[in-house]
Amino acid sequence: MGGAVGAVEAVSQTAAQLVTALRRARRDATAEVTVLADRPDATVVRCGHLVAKAHPPGTDPAELAVRLGVAAHPRCAEILLPPVDGMGALPDGRQVTLWPYGEPVAPDAPDAAPWAEAGKLLARLHAVPVGELPGPLPAMRGPAKAARAIARLRAAALPDSVATRAVLRAWAGLPGWARGVDRTDRMNQGNESDQGNEGTEGTSLCHGDLHLGQLIRHRATDWRLIDIDDLGLGDPAWDLARPAAWYAAGLLAAEDWERFLGAYRAAGGSAAGQRDPWPRLDVPARALTVQTAALALAKAAAAGRALDEAEEAMVEASVRIARFMEAAG
Repeated sequence: MGGAVGAVEAVSQTAAQLVTALRRARRDATAEVTVLADRPDATVVRCGHLVAKAHPPGTDPAELAVRLGVAAHPRCAEILLPPVDGMGALPDGRQVTLWPYGEPVAPDAPDAAPWAEAGKLLARLHAVPVGELPGPLPAMRGPAKAARAIARLRAAALPDSVATRAVLRAWAGLPGWARGVDRTDRMNQGNESDQGNEGTEGTSLCHGDLHLGQLIRHRATDWRLIDIDDLGLGDPAWDLARPAAWYAAGLLAAEDWERFLGAYRAAGGSAAGQRDPWPRLDVPARALTVQTAALALAKAAAAGRALDEAEEAMVEASVRIARFMEAAG
């Protein structure tokens, strides 16, 4: 949701608390505040050049503090948006952070989407010397989020369908590391053909949830990555997985994919190789495809609506993955 907030009763309790806290931080009880997002997993409000974010319930304060330290570290300057000092927690317990406002990517201008800039920022992020950062660095949460999406689909208890069976079959065929299963746990491991990722998991600083909504234009000209909730050590190929999945599903134009991948490689990014990127990207891209499809099915069922065009494309891609796995034995 969005819009200026006068009577805070029009928004959720968390958003109302955040509005009050932000006005207090600005020392202006009547300042106009705009609610940029009001969801259970992210509530964000803006007042002038300042943005306050209430992080998901259950966010670990110690891990969040490390992630904030990384975002503020000189090694991440001009890559991650640095936080603003202040805030702490809301009465409902959700952790709150402050950030400078930046201009988001315009959703109605796909031809101007900053795919090249996203590729450059990721390459620079993956090259940050992790030994110089505050720690201990938490794990990048991409695989864990995929596992939560599958858990949400199962909890929805949807009627049996080709789509649901295909999503779960495609998920079961992923190697353990992509399903958030520890490598030492050999139960339910499924396909372990992840040699393309051996030796890279846990070695790079990763964003963990890359999409164009995670870029803002800072100080008019420079792009920065935002949203540190999933930031941490992990396989850098995961950060390329969502654009790769969209490209494979037909949702990202070939020229945009090439701009993104080319810029990443030109800036020194190492997670896609120098020739065929798919030996490195295949498993993470499949995981992101299945994650997106699982969330689409669960959310559509909860809202009592049909899938939209993009959701249909990701579900169909999951069906193709499952059929390929079955044909391969």
